[in-house]
Amino acid sequence: MSAPFATQLLGWKKLKSSGKTAPNSADSSSNPSKAIAGGILHYLGVAPNEILPGTPKALGTALERLVQQDLEKSLPDIDSSRSWQVDRKKVIADFSQYRHLDNLKKAVDKNPVLSADLGIDYLIKPDVTVGVDHGPGEEITSFLHAAVSCKWTIRSDRVQNVRHEFLQMIRHRRGRLPHLVTVTAEPLPSRIAAIARGTGEVDAVYHIAFDELKQAVEDVSSKQQKADLAECIGQGRLRPYEELARTLATW
Repeated sequence: MSAPFATQLLGWKKLKSSGKTAPNSADSSSNPSKAIAGGILHYLGVAPNEILPGTPKALGTALERLVQQDLEKSLPDIDSSRSWQVDRKKVIADFSQYRHLDNLKKAVDKNPVLSADLGIDYLIKPDVTVGVDHGPGEEITSFLHAAVSCKWTIRSDRVQNVRHEFLQMIRHRRGRLPHLVTVTAEPLPSRIAAIARGTGEVDAVYHIAFDELKQAVEDVSSKQQKADLAECIGQGRLRPYEELARTLATW
């Protein structure tokens, strides 16, 4: 199985440099990436080299939007006892664990010189946030239950950005730590491992075509790529996207 929106996003694209087609999740300069991504499309039932007109051009933004919409629908279906609030690009200072950062923001707004010394950690806006209502009588009504970083593909700079933001959220929280996860369509296990491995900044990586990725890697990848994938799955660091909503609802 794959994410319910996987085939809305995963498909073929025409390369400007050569005019040839390539999978839109692949690094066009990497043959292993193209081979695995092509295998994923095959197992998803996407016709070879067929460029669908409805495929979004801004795939990263589309991934954020579809994850937000899917969680907004799925979480109440799984657990209707909690009041779920699923948003995009909501600043963490709006949630109870990070309320104190709003005071920092106000201080910086009054004295911009402070920003050079204090940084801008209070401005972190995860791609998708999942809040839960505290209930009546609370001044701030929600705490941050989960932060979801949506990365269509994974490159070294994106890995560092995710780690930095999540590390700041770990350090600055006052209260329970939110679930910190990444959702991706990256086909190369070695690149997935770059973000899945680590010391706990990222709880887990959820892949929108998990089963198809496993099959494609088994078919066409090297021993090292197979080993990287087996490591990530075996350690519980890489999971199917379909598990995300239920994990959040039961945590």
